Amino acid sequence: MNWGKGIVAGMAMFMLFIIFMCVRMFALPADEYDHHYYEKGLNFDKDYAKEKQVVTDHAQPAIQVNGKLVNITFTAPATGSIKFIRPSSQALDKTFPINTELDRVANVSATSLVKGRWHIVLEWQSNRKPYLYEKEVDIE
Repeated sequence: MNWGKGIVAGMAMFMLFIIFMCVRMFALPADEYDHHYYEKGLNFDKDYAKEKQVVTDHAQPAIQVNGKLVNITFTAPATGSIKFIRPSSQALDKTFPINTELDRVANVSATSLVKGRWHIVLEWQSNRKPYLYEKEVDIE
């Protein structure tokens, strides 16, 4: 094999590599980023203040997963919502309302949730103060 054939073969291999990478790049789903990043950025300070309020008031809720039931024990009566976020699929995300009267315990049925790791976002109000708490749990 002479120089000319080697250079042409090298260029052909490089072009095939570039074409392969372009096809692979366009085959990936386009929604790998958060479409609401700007709104979340604007609300970051509010969320940070709510998370700090949990630490200040020692209001961290106790979260226990018992089979298909999630028990959340608050330090005071609370109203708000719990959001189950599935890291692998946004279509599986679920939100449930929370309203604890006097018992301070909220029970959420996890029968509609698939098994695996979930990111829980608790947003509630207690004693007229807003709170935000996040935790990773495994649903079995």
